[in-house]
Amino acid sequence: MALLELERIGKRYKHGARVALNDVSMEIQAGEMIVVWGERQSGRSTLLRIAAGIETPDTGTVRFDGGDLTTRDRKKLGEDVGYCRRDFRRRQGPTVLDQLIAGQLGRRVPQPVALAHAWGALERVQASPCAEFPATELKTDETVRVAIARALTCSPRLLVIDEPTLGVELLDRDGILKLLRSLADDGMAILSSTGEGTGFLGADRVLALDKGKLEGELTPDLAPVSDLTRHRQARG
Repeated sequence: MALLELERIGKRYKHGARVALNDVSMEIQAGEMIVVWGERQSGRSTLLRIAAGIETPDTGTVRFDGGDLTTRDRKKLGEDVGYCRRDFRRRQGPTVLDQLIAGQLGRRVPQPVALAHAWGALERVQASPCAEFPATELKTDETVRVAIARALTCSPRLLVIDEPTLGVELLDRDGILKLLRSLADDGMAILSSTGEGTGFLGADRVLALDKGKLEGELTPDLAPVSDLTRHRQARG
C-alpha cells in the first residue's frame, strides 16, 4: 500500500470558472521523492496543498496510510504530514529558534523537548548557525532550509514543499535538492514541485502537470515524457 494516494482529484476555483485539477491520480511510497513539474497555473501548488491536507478537493479521495485525509484524518497535517511554509509570523517570536519552538508548544510539546527537536532539525538541514538570526533576515536558501527544519520538528513521514528552489541562487539550488534527496534516503516521502528544469535533481519520478491534468512522467535521467497509462501497466 502506498503511503499517500490521490484518486481522481478534481478542484475548481472562482465559482467553478477555473479548473485547477482535473481527474488527477497519483501515489507516493515511503522513501520516494516525487517532483511535480508544470508551468504557472498548471495546478501544481493546488495539488501539493491537497496532498498535504491543507485544501479539500471538490471530487476524489486523498488517502494517507489508508486513511481518508479529506475527512477524519485531516489531523495528520502537522503530525505525519509536514508542509513547508516560507512565511514567519511575528507573534511566534523574533528568532529562527523561537519560530521552530512556537509551533511545537502549540501542539503541547514540553518546552525542553521542543527545544531539543528544534536544534536537531536545524542541524539536520545544516542551518544551526541561523538559530539566533531574526527569521526575517535570512537569505533565500536559508529560509528554505529553516522552513524544512520547522516541518521536521513534528517528525513527518511525508514532507510537502512547493517550489523549494524558487528564488534561490543557482549555486545554492543543488544543496537544497540534495538535502531533500537525503531525507528521502532516510525513509521520508518527499513531494515537491517546480516550474524549472533545474528542480529535478534527486527525484525518483517527475510528473508533468498541464492545465490541471497529469500528462506524463519523466524518468530521473530527464528522458522524454512517457505515457502514464503504459507506465502504470508496466508496474502491474
